[in-house]
Amino acid sequence: MPSEPLLEVRDLTISLLPDRTLLHDVCFSIPPATIVGLAGDSGCGKTTLALAILKLLPPTPYRVAGQILWRGRDLAAAGEQELQGVRGAQIAMIFQDPLQALNPVLRVGDQVREVLYAHGAPGDPAKLLALAGLGDATRVLRAYPHELSGGQRQRVTIAQALACGPALIIADEPFTALDAPRVVELAALFGRLRDELGTSFLLISHHAGVLGNMANRVLRIGGGRVE
Repeated sequence: MPSEPLLEVRDLTISLLPDRTLLHDVCFSIPPATIVGLAGDSGCGKTTLALAILKLLPPTPYRVAGQILWRGRDLAAAGEQELQGVRGAQIAMIFQDPLQALNPVLRVGDQVREVLYAHGAPGDPAKLLALAGLGDATRVLRAYPHELSGGQRQRVTIAQALACGPALIIADEPFTALDAPRVVELAALFGRLRDELGTSFLLISHHAGVLGNMANRVLRIGGGRVE
């Protein structure tokens, strides 16, 4: 019997005020333990859609209509207090630039602990780094972001996303700036997390070929529509 979807987007339309429609009548769903790819050229609205799912688009200049059902609850109609219990804890997001996502003046360990404390979640930062595929946890936890490579910083943001055991992780352009071997490693990591933890992923990328090789399903954005 098919699983009920974790996330179901129904007839979502995103407009830029006063009169420009960016995305029209978007419909898709993400079941548990599933990787869904979202492919499209730069500027087509992939990141805008991801931010809309978490209700992170500012009401001005954006207007969002439609339903974003998370385990049956409509996030589009939810208040900020309810959303705080979803963001990070149930749906986590990995942003495109890990250097900007991390605080330059705090050690990595403190930043991973911050996520745990913010949601009252138990967890061991060293184990989270290992889960994200980072070795030498003692050194990494004591390091500042600028002391790590770009790939290591990305793994730190993945560890942060995993901190609360979310059911869904949205990753914005995770393969950008990675060479081919690193792309393969990261794709394998996402697949392992899906298989071992039952985590679902919405992976946003303009690398449709990479998504096609690893995702259970690939959606494509073009002309303001998702297919």
